[in-house]
Amino acid sequence: MVHYKNPLLVLGCVPEWEDKILLCRRAIEPRLGYWTVPAGFMENGETLQHAAARECHEEALATVEIGSLLAVVDVTHAHQVHVMFRARLLVPEFGPGAESLEVGLYGESEIPWENLAFPSGVFTLQKFFADRAAGREDYHITELARPLRP
Repeated sequence: MVHYKNPLLVLGCVPEWEDKILLCRRAIEPRLGYWTVPAGFMENGETLQHAAARECHEEALATVEIGSLLAVVDVTHAHQVHVMFRARLLVPEFGPGAESLEVGLYGESEIPWENLAFPSGVFTLQKFFADRAAGREDYHITELARPLRP
């Protein structure tokens, strides 16, 4: 018998309402209490976009329309690939799901940058705001090869 151990896919999005984005404060480990974009593991039978929208609903009770590809982050030390999309919040209705302590809309200057949970989220948000300022919707790829420091 051959047993493959392949990387896991983490899907997420940057939901936007007017000029603000939706962030979640984590209610689970790893990185309990830190902030993140809504994201989580893809399930069998899902498309990338469906997984990103589902995770947003599960974590933030928010309904989104998934837009263009924003970032692909190879998190090689954790055996994961994070795929992030731009998204439009359909209505400004949201709340903490089971995996979130709180959820809110934040402008770029209001984001708790030093309290973001994961480097992949920092990369994604930096590229999101840079693209928005430049009037572009590029996609960005990077590798994070080392673990977080505690």
